[in-house]
Amino acid sequence: MSAARIPVIGIIGGIGSGKTAVAEALGKLISVRRLDADVAGHQVLLDEKVKDALKKAFGDSIFDEQGEIVRSDLAKLVFGNQKTQQVARAKLEEIVHPEIRKILENQLKEIQYQRDCDVIILDAALMLEAGWSEVCDAIVYLDVPEAVRLQRVQQRGWSEQEFRKREASQLSLSEKQNRAEITISNATDLQSTANQLANWIKQNHSYEAMHH
Repeated sequence: MSAARIPVIGIIGGIGSGKTAVAEALGKLISVRRLDADVAGHQVLLDEKVKDALKKAFGDSIFDEQGEIVRSDLAKLVFGNQKTQQVARAKLEEIVHPEIRKILENQLKEIQYQRDCDVIILDAALMLEAGWSEVCDAIVYLDVPEAVRLQRVQQRGWSEQEFRKREASQLSLSEKQNRAEITISNATDLQSTANQLANWIKQNHSYEAMHH
């Protein structure tokens, strides 16, 4: 087994900083496989074991008539600054993070085995909070002014209050930025952000760069 492995780059930023859009634009410039923790997060909520644990923790109110979890009801319980929400969030994370991690690690193994890309991008809102940054070779922070981020999430139908509650539920932006190896602005031009990121990866972290 050769020691060579495809590098994993984590993308972090505030809510509405465009992590997914940047990962997609990057994929047009270099060969990228994206690990999406949100998708994995939706998957685990369909898992019977997880549903049982959440029912024990939060009762029936977060389930619909079909016995599926209503994510918006769950979100109301766990996002925000109130003590009850913080406690509920810790409980939720204790149940779902290990399961999400299993999915991500399996996907990672699969991609490393296939070796059909230059870089793997990990797109996870709670990357640092959940300790997933340890699977990354480097972390990129997307810097976007709050007004721009708020506008973006309002276009997705969020209220300003929802935005503030979720932001308050995450690590502070300065803490996120401190943990990153590089900060790239994604305030205006997505293409330019993707170009900068692609160049930085090619120079520092691409599978190719490490083997020539």
